[in-house]
Amino acid sequence: MKWYELSERATLEMTKTEKDTGLTEQDVAARQKEHGLNELDEGEKQSALLLFLEQFKDFMVLVLLAATLISGLLGEYIDAIAIIAIVIINGCLGFYQERRAEKSLHALKELSAPQVMAMRGGEWTKVTSKELVLGDIVKFTSGDRIGADLRIIEAKSLEIEESALTGESLPVAKTTIALKGDDIPLGDQENMAFMGTLVTRGSGIGVVVGTGMNTAMGQIANLLQSAETMITPLQRKLEQLGKILIVVALLLTLLVVVVGVIQGHDLYTMFLAGVSLAVAAIPEGLPAIVTVALSLGVQRMIKQRSIVRKLPAVETLGCASVICSDKTGTMTQNKMTVTHLWAGGTTWTVSGTGYEPKGEFYMEDKKVQPANIKPLQQLLLFGLLCNQTQLIRKEDEYVIDGDPTEAALLVAAMKSGLDDTSAKTQFKLVQEFPFDSTRKMMSVVVEDSYNRRYIITKGAPDVLLLNSKEILWGNKKQALTGTATTEVKSAIDGLASQALRTIAIAFRELAPNEQVRNEQDAERNLTLLGLQGMIDPPRPEVKQAVKECNQAGIKTVMITGDHVITAKAIASQLGILKPGGKVLDGSSLSKMTTEELEEVVDDVYVYARVSPEHKLKIVKALQARGHIVAMTGDGVNDAPAIKAADIGIAMGITGTDVAKEASSLVLLDDNFATIKSAIKEGRNIYENIRKFIRYLLASNVGEILVMLFAMLLALPLPLVPIQILWVNLVTDGLPAMALGLDQPEENVMKRKPRHPKEGVFARGLGWKVISRGFLIGVVTLAAFMIVYDDTPANLEYAQTIAFATLVMAQLIHVFDCRSEKSIFDRNPFENLYLVGAVISSILLMLVVIYYPPLQPIFHTMSIAPREWLIILGLASVPTFLLAGSLLTRKKS
Repeated sequence: MKWYELSERATLEMTKTEKDTGLTEQDVAARQKEHGLNELDEGEKQSALLLFLEQFKDFMVLVLLAATLISGLLGEYIDAIAIIAIVIINGCLGFYQERRAEKSLHALKELSAPQVMAMRGGEWTKVTSKELVLGDIVKFTSGDRIGADLRIIEAKSLEIEESALTGESLPVAKTTIALKGDDIPLGDQENMAFMGTLVTRGSGIGVVVGTGMNTAMGQIANLLQSAETMITPLQRKLEQLGKILIVVALLLTLLVVVVGVIQGHDLYTMFLAGVSLAVAAIPEGLPAIVTVALSLGVQRMIKQRSIVRKLPAVETLGCASVICSDKTGTMTQNKMTVTHLWAGGTTWTVSGTGYEPKGEFYMEDKKVQPANIKPLQQLLLFGLLCNQTQLIRKEDEYVIDGDPTEAALLVAAMKSGLDDTSAKTQFKLVQEFPFDSTRKMMSVVVEDSYNRRYIITKGAPDVLLLNSKEILWGNKKQALTGTATTEVKSAIDGLASQALRTIAIAFRELAPNEQVRNEQDAERNLTLLGLQGMIDPPRPEVKQAVKECNQAGIKTVMITGDHVITAKAIASQLGILKPGGKVLDGSSLSKMTTEELEEVVDDVYVYARVSPEHKLKIVKALQARGHIVAMTGDGVNDAPAIKAADIGIAMGITGTDVAKEASSLVLLDDNFATIKSAIKEGRNIYENIRKFIRYLLASNVGEILVMLFAMLLALPLPLVPIQILWVNLVTDGLPAMALGLDQPEENVMKRKPRHPKEGVFARGLGWKVISRGFLIGVVTLAAFMIVYDDTPANLEYAQTIAFATLVMAQLIHVFDCRSEKSIFDRNPFENLYLVGAVISSILLMLVVIYYPPLQPIFHTMSIAPREWLIILGLASVPTFLLAGSLLTRKKS
């Protein structure tokens, strides 16, 4: 279908839709059923069976299965069946973990899917792009990514960058006019917007004419991207660590086998013991547990209103030393309210907060009627006309569709009795020049009922002051001389000193035949009308979040386009601006080189009057000083800084798709406190990973050493292969997983940020692994030697004692792993998952020891009650001996 040839009316008829009402939910459901969801085919996914079989591809597991086969051929059927059962259970657990991680990542992908504004049943509704169907009416603005192929039916200064499809890097100016011609190339279809392309300027409305594989994007097969498995730096480190551990474990295992054979044990028994020990000693499950820990952490972060788009960000969050945050909406409530107005030397105040259009106007303490004061009424009217935002009443609440600053101007005008609909009917919109962060202005051309045309411009007061030639003083225009300029600047400073954001409004009547081709034509020789001062109150939770970040060694920096005085007032109120801390404005920043900024960047806490382009300069200067930088942003121009930052953070509500795609973290509530929560969670995830590395490796060291020491002392095997495998499955696996769910320690946000190059074994972890592992091995062997008396019947009993001691020593040690300090520092019942895992492991151990049908399989015997005193006493030594020595050192 050549949609570009059709007129607007014909397109709407072909797609069976209406511009003003769009589709109903029933229409959408029917069309989705007929055409499917608006998404590209991802290709075949790996089947569950193949994923399950992959759990058995590890070399040592294959060797163990081969050894088990030999065991079966030699008639050791019970051992062979038991070992195969354990291997299968282990495979099932690995399969479950990977499927869970896959589902977590899929859910994450769903949550971070691009969103679009679609007309549904006469109301603009935010939906995910995959929900779009043929005939949906969609609106879009600068920074949005187009969600489906559209025939454009409304365009205002619209330009779209289509390099993903055409290779042409320059944006294409768009129109609504039907085109004639056969096979017009995609790059020349100026009335079409294509899925995956980016709006770089202006705004527009389009009707969906292609979805999913029926889009231009869908037809280009080489643009289909398969999902990449993301490996984080920590996972890469652990893979390297795993390779080293495999070599060490195999050498130690070989040593155990050789020494055992020399001591007189038969080769088959020692080979099976050696392989079992290797399987237990090599932490092949470590990367899987790390993946699950990361994915579970990501799920917790989603509940706390932050979406991790890139897994490495979870680790990097724990290293963050500086948070550069936007002010508006992130540190404040983003419910702008006009409280002061100034025109011609007079100041008025307005009551009422939020978006409800109820309030009174006062001059000093006297109530006034704006309709009777022409300069005030004109200031309010022009603020309403130069405005794209709508106020919508939903049940008992007023919500806005648009920008909060514009909403404040709209609500202030409505408080005076002006009606949005009738005012915009009386003054017809002719042209629009959308707000641009570089110009810091927005302009419209309107025509009244007498065919008179006016330019109305709103924007930053200092910018409008430069673009204005006259000022309205009372009811008369006068030249904007030095005295008048001083008056205006004084008014701006007066409003800003009260932490008010100030918007200036100016106008110019156009000559009958005057053409306005661009912003430069429009925004010159203006007449300044006045100022509107508004406040966006700080979010109540931000002050505490900033305080906690300070305690965590994280510097908070505010970045805003607001006036310096306003920025200082809010920053001081939130505890961001320290005594002696510097405030830098955009003009000073522009004049500085990156090297000059590096010299002062550590002392600057507030950047005011800055444009998004300055953010990149700030990021580079901070990084050059060795900081790990988190940078927030929401606009297209923020994307370079977000991408360059160590942790790029995009706003989920106000953020453009471009900003979200450049980010590694998306805030669903645009709230600074959520960044603090994400950093806390990021730190905790890393600490939890260290906890189960400590636990698994200490346990593995203990298992290897108990066998090695026994061989060196010419003793029988303290553990049989099936027992080693059982410990690896039950005692190691379940508690290690539960450690990944541990709550943060109390001081997690009172430590300095972790250095990004810090090794996994930093802060004494390597010593803890070796010392605890050594003691676990020693006490297990001691328990075996106390009971063993060199009789065949007694050997199995001594092995059971050693098995129980090893299990209990590891299960007591797991609680010690919860703290960097001591087992006594934390309440064991804080982590009920861990308590449950330990109880489950103990019960399973008791079943293996006391349940008669399982005793011949696991080579166990029932243990007398008094022997448990020896087992528990020895099992407590590795944890409580070292914890006690630590407490003694503290007291001394």
